[in-house]
Amino acid sequence: MKRHITTIMAFAITLCSYSQNITLKECIERGLENSYQIKMVNNDETQAANNDSWGNAGSMPSVNITGSYNGSFRNNGGLTHSTNAAIRAEWTVFNGFSILATRSRLEELHNIGTIQTRIAIEDYVANLASEYYNMVRQSIHLKNLDYAVALSKERLRIVQARYDIGDNSRLDLQQAQVYFNADSASSLKQHEMVATANIRMNRLMSNQNLRELIVAADTSINLLDELNYDTLLENMLKTNASLLKAETNKTIAVLDKKNVVSRNYPYLKVNAGYSHSWNSNTSSANIGPDFGATIGINLLDGKHRVQQRNATLDVLNAELEADELELELRANLEDFWQAYQNNLRLLALERQNLLTAEDNYEIAYERYLLGDLSGIEMREAQKSLLDAEESLLQVEYDTKICEISLLQISGMVLDYIK
Repeated sequence: MKRHITTIMAFAITLCSYSQNITLKECIERGLENSYQIKMVNNDETQAANNDSWGNAGSMPSVNITGSYNGSFRNNGGLTHSTNAAIRAEWTVFNGFSILATRSRLEELHNIGTIQTRIAIEDYVANLASEYYNMVRQSIHLKNLDYAVALSKERLRIVQARYDIGDNSRLDLQQAQVYFNADSASSLKQHEMVATANIRMNRLMSNQNLRELIVAADTSINLLDELNYDTLLENMLKTNASLLKAETNKTIAVLDKKNVVSRNYPYLKVNAGYSHSWNSNTSSANIGPDFGATIGINLLDGKHRVQQRNATLDVLNAELEADELELELRANLEDFWQAYQNNLRLLALERQNLLTAEDNYEIAYERYLLGDLSGIEMREAQKSLLDAEESLLQVEYDTKICEISLLQISGMVLDYIK
């Protein structure tokens, strides 16, 4: 036990030597700059942007340059050889609107890349905000426990003084010592919880120094002004990133169907080139341009009919998935809203309960000093005060988590960095 205590205290001292006060906004800004996950998502978005081009859609001509040399020995020892060089261009002028559909699809994939980046950022901000306020909660909890230790220490001093003059029994003294030791142990364990919360914050912020103590500038869990359900719902339907992604997937399904249907139309390809060839055997050379065109249409393809039917079903499935997602998000919004409203009501009750517990403790303490209250009854009053503080702290944290969840689902969680 002593070795465990020494390890925790040494770690706490190391943390304090690197401490800094930081706001939630500063944590998010640093985290977004350093996060490996955000960097990878940004790279994926860049790839989607690179793919979004007419050339990648197949509308640009292809140009090739070729050259060759061939030689052979005759029976008489002579050498014959030939050379060829050419440049050739091929261009698909029309292929049943497939190029236009493909380019539009690439644009939508680019949009999805942008939306996916936003989803990753919103998830990151929500997770970091939750962890930040957990860190605040753990710090407040530590202060409450340290206050409990101070109260137990003072009570131990009083009992010791009474014991010395014969007013308290040895049992009273030992009982006060046990209470003090128990409160000290709780405080020590909470130091470990605070250290763990800091490590998790450093990990989320991709901080290489995991022992850097991040002291939250917030000393309490402050809630935003009460949220409005209608505003949250309206913003969710308009700006929720997952819904926007589902709508984009519907558009992509329609474009994929157009791509399949484009094979019902004729296609036109043109080509042109310039070549040079020479043969030593005939001492002749051919130099000049050539050009041509190809037009065609797909008359019969059994697989194509199946592909068209499946493409129609893909469009229907994309629409169903979007509708299902909207219903799921509405249900989640309703769940979070009910929890949020209930926690607001609990907050009022817990705040009133804390005031009552503080008054009771003051009365109990005065009676204890006068000798009208036993040590056990005094301990109960102290415990009631600590329980009231912890209940209020837990409700404040739960309300904050609901608030973060509501802002995230409504597409407004990035307000934390404005």
